[in-house]
Amino acid sequence: QVQLVEPGGGLVQAGGSLRLSCAASRSIFRFNTMGWYRQAPGKQRELAARISVGGSTNYSDSVKGRFTISRDNAKNTVYLQMNSLKVEDTAVYYCNTYPEMDYWGQGTQVTVSS
Repeated sequence: QVQLVEPGGGLVQAGGSLRLSCAASRSIFRFNTMGWYRQAPGKQRELAARISVGGSTNYSDSVKGRFTISRDNAKNTVYLQMNSLKVEDTAVYYCNTYPEMDYWGQGTQVTVSS
């Protein structure tokens, strides 16, 4: 069964930090690069960060140096540590494979206030 569950969002002031987590079905997680995507109001969904099964990471220019993606293969969980948050990071955050599947979880709202 496909499952992507993304708790951990919330409201934070600019400059603050949040940590997101995503628990995935083992069948999805074990062989796939995982990504964190985000969709800001009125914008298309974009890839923020991805991590391979072996741990290689890649970040979009907008989050590089501030966000860190990691994964725990034993727990089938991928994390996103977000530091130095900016108002423009406000979005719904989703995890998915990279490239993404058609199935998406409900995502988690991150709101950064000024």
